[in-house]
This record gives sequence, C-alpha cells and structure tokens, in this order.
Amino acid sequence: MSSSDIFIGETIGTAILILLGGGVCAAVTLKASKARNAGWLAITFGWGFAVLTAVYTSAPLSGAHLNPAVTLALALKKNGIEWSDVPIYWGGQLLGAMIGASLVWVAYYGQFLAHLTDEEIVGKPQVKAVEAQEKGAGPVLGIFSTGPEVRVAWQNVATEVIGTVVLVLAVLTQGLNDSGKGLGVLGALITSLVVVSIGLSLGGPTGYAINPARDLGPRIVHALLPLPNKGGSDWSYAWIPVVGPLIGGAVAAGIYNVAFA
Repeated sequence: MSSSDIFIGETIGTAILILLGGGVCAAVTLKASKARNAGWLAITFGWGFAVLTAVYTSAPLSGAHLNPAVTLALALKKNGIEWSDVPIYWGGQLLGAMIGASLVWVAYYGQFLAHLTDEEIVGKPQVKAVEAQEKGAGPVLGIFSTGPEVRVAWQNVATEVIGTVVLVLAVLTQGLNDSGKGLGVLGALITSLVVVSIGLSLGGPTGYAINPARDLGPRIVHALLPLPNKGGSDWSYAWIPVVGPLIGGAVAAGIYNVAFA
C-alpha cells in the first residue's frame, strides 16, 4: 500500500464510520428526528453497522484500521506495519473523523437548529434547562463525542482501556487479512459484531469511544461549528478517550505478542 492509498483509504473509511455512527447518535438525540429516543440498542447496532460499512469500503486501499489504537497495535505486533506509516494512518483517521462529523451536521442541520432553539432543551434566557446542565458539555456534544455518566478519571480511563483491549485483541486474533496488516473480509463482520458487544456490555460508563480519532475529531468539529446554544466541548475530559484507547491498543498488542504470536 502506498502512502497516498493509506491516507485516502483511512480518510474515506473514518469519515463513513463517523457519519453513520454520529448519525445514529443524532437520530436518537435530536428532538425533530423520527428516531428520537430510539435508545441504546439503536446506538450500539448503528455503530456496529457503521464499522462494517466503513471497513468494507476502505479495506482495499488501507487495510481499514480506522482507529489509532488499532494502528498502534499493528505497529507493535510482530511483523506488523512500518512505524513510518503510523503518522499517515493517524492523519487520515483524524481528518476523516472531522469530515464525518461535519457531514452529520449537514445531514441534520434543521434538526440541530430546532433542538438547540427549543426552550425545553436549552432553557429560557438566563435559565438553563436540565439537558443543558451537564458539567462541561453542551446539550448535543454526545452526538459528536463521548462523556462519562460518573466522572472518576481512573475508572473512566480503565473502562476505555478494557474496551479497547477487547476490540484490538479481536482484530489481531480473528480479524486480520492474509498480510496481517489490516482487516480482512470476514474480519470486518467479526469486528463490527465485537463493537456491538462492547457497546452493550461496556459502553454504559463512558459511551465507549475505544478510538481516539472517533472522539477527538468530532469534538474539534463541535468546538468549531456555528451551532446556537451548543454549550461547551468538555475539553477537561477529552484526554481520556485518547489516552485510554491508546493504552488499550498497546496492552492488546503485548498480550498478542506473548500469547499468540
């Protein structure tokens, strides 16, 4: 794979991942959406199908890492990818995540405006509604990025580490293509089902970022978009869904090298 193939593949794939994953969050969250209040099952399966679509689209170009934690693990894996390719993967993933989040905003533009100008959501002037009072986060940040139900930093980090270890171990042991440097055809299906499982079983505490680009890119877009009454982007929490998954990817690679390689 050339550097351009890697960058283009990861940009396209991660954009699709965030468009469909962030899209289901928007569909469930925004008041004027037909899927309003569809619930956690809709979100977990929506993200699983988003992974499936993104992987099948980008795998021929880049191997479909779509996640800096997966890229890190494949660089640490015996006979894995070259370290010189890691920044290219990460750059494409971050750019793709920002593009995908921007497309969610475009697709739901009217719903964002209706939601964020509704007094039941954002409150009357000088009085914040309940949905706008989450510490450090605005009422639609959950469409873009993750946040904890209970803020305990070490637990939040541990939750992200544990979830990412499960994801990356599944990729390394069951999901790679013949070259061992990206996801294969069957691996895409396995990985998407693993993501659903992680969401159902481990997603409750933090919203299961398990992917630094998936959280950081859309959080940047949230901070930049001209959304009325959007509130904060919760930057005090933003390091956790970046550091936790990277630690998880490294731990999973270590386990794989010791136990499976």
